[in-house]
Amino acid sequence: MKRKYLLALVAFVILSVVAALAQYRRNPQAHTARDIRSDTGEEPPSWTNAPAFQKDLFTFARVRYVSSYRSGWRRSGGGDWTTDAPDSDLNFSFRLQQLTSLLTDPDGRVVELTDLELYDFPWIYIVEPGLLEFSEEEVVALRKYLENGGFLMVDDFWGDAQWENFYQQIKRVFPNREPEDLEMDHPIFHCVFDIKLTRQQMQIPYFLLGEESQHTGITWEYRWGESAREVHFRAIFDDKRRMMAFIAHNTDNGDGWEREGTYQYFFREFSEKKAYPLGINVVFYAMTH
Repeated sequence: MKRKYLLALVAFVILSVVAALAQYRRNPQAHTARDIRSDTGEEPPSWTNAPAFQKDLFTFARVRYVSSYRSGWRRSGGGDWTTDAPDSDLNFSFRLQQLTSLLTDPDGRVVELTDLELYDFPWIYIVEPGLLEFSEEEVVALRKYLENGGFLMVDDFWGDAQWENFYQQIKRVFPNREPEDLEMDHPIFHCVFDIKLTRQQMQIPYFLLGEESQHTGITWEYRWGESAREVHFRAIFDDKRRMMAFIAHNTDNGDGWEREGTYQYFFREFSEKKAYPLGINVVFYAMTH
């Protein structure tokens, strides 16, 4: 009995520490990317802009959402809204300013779909929606935002089960619209960087798996099953064929941005060739169409 008690106590302490660290990382009061603790051990880039341009910047706006752990969560998997932050947001913003004429917000922003300031940001980002669950208020808010000119990028979710969860949620937003598959000749893949790779060649895995891929050739996250093999780029359009959402399924652009400095091979093969060109193209296309 004493041994069982000690084991239970140890388990409780471990779970408490894990929960506390997770809560610290999520930081429900986070207002900017810099309010979220980095997991990389690297210092995200810092930069400043002239005061005259403080209100004329592109801002990486990450959406804070609720993850559901109800039926099927063990099978579907998925992370939460903080995945890859803050490094992905800040690295991408820095590279966007470095490689284009856009000036960018050096802090990024965390927003909820029901925030009044949502309309200050023409581009928003949702990561790992495998467990995402919108409230009724968020459904209405996202529909209104997108129909009034906003743009959503969805990234880093794998396999049929995670797709099904996201699909169910986005159908609540647009019951009468379907995500459409994009071929690689679509202008979004050629508007800044002329991406000549196939969809499958555009697959970006978790950074450790990506580093190993130079020996294994595996770039799909096999823990999610066979349905995680094939890359899909999909879009949702309004009645005038304006793209409102770009959806990257079975690939992880966020890790390509976050982990650019971890391994040289991963940077050259995935960050430089794929994640940054695609992300910059998506932003440019969203801002000009």
